[in-house]
Amino acid sequence: QVQLVESGGGLVQAGGSLRLSCAVSGRTVSRYGMGWFRQAPGKERDFVAGINWNWGTNYADSVKGRFTISRDNAKNTVYLQMNSLKPDDTAVYYCASSGALYMNSSPRGIDYWGKGTLVTVSS
Repeated sequence: QVQLVESGGGLVQAGGSLRLSCAVSGRTVSRYGMGWFRQAPGKERDFVAGINWNWGTNYADSVKGRFTISRDNAKNTVYLQMNSLKPDDTAVYYCASSGALYMNSSPRGIDYWGKGTLVTVSS
């Protein structure tokens, strides 16, 4: 049974930083594409960042230069470091696991989701 458990969300002022963690069980993160999506109220779930089995990464244009995705194979955990946060970054952030080696930016390519963690950025 594959489980993804997010942590690290919270309330932060604009310009601040947060680090999200995704602890994974039942699947080895180094063998799959892993990533983060987010969903703001009344909006669709959007791709944020992905990391492939070979350490390659990709980002949504809106977060490039501010967010960094990484993983710790020993801890089987994926992280999202978020800097220079903006009110538009407010959303529920979901950890995601692709069924393939590479992370797809479409939610259709995801076979496991976490339950999400709320990030609120105040102005």
